[in-house]
Amino acid sequence: MLTAEKKSMWRGQYRMVADGREVAVWDPSWWRTGGDFEVDGRAFAVRSNAWGSRFRMLDQAGGEVAHVERAGRKNWSVHAGGRVYEFRRTSLWGNQQELLSAGIKVGSLRRTSAWSGEVEADLPGMPLPVQIFVVGVQIALWQASQAAAGG
Repeated sequence: MLTAEKKSMWRGQYRMVADGREVAVWDPSWWRTGGDFEVDGRAFAVRSNAWGSRFRMLDQAGGEVAHVERAGRKNWSVHAGGRVYEFRRTSLWGNQQELLSAGIKVGSLRRTSAWSGEVEADLPGMPLPVQIFVVGVQIALWQASQAAAGG
């Protein structure tokens, strides 16, 4: 289980915690949708296209490690390490996503509190950096949605 907890009310950073230990900090970009994080000394950047429907996770050399297709849609996917991870949003207004395998729920991703912004992810079989990427993309989408609603 991976959890993301906001570090403070004033900054958009999230502590990523797995098995009781901090494994990364999601640092959102201030001028574009996406962010940066580091896992085990390896730095990653997450960038989106202009419409926020496609996200790429890049390593330090700028090589693509993973990408998300159809972000923000009911059905969307993550491509990483030669695998495709399929997700489905459970409802139009909900904040829960299901990880599917052959159409069957095998994991989940959900915001546990709209107030604190805390997120829980149960993404079995997915490498830790890709899990952080998925959670970071969802945080970026939720923040963009909140900004649009408020502005």
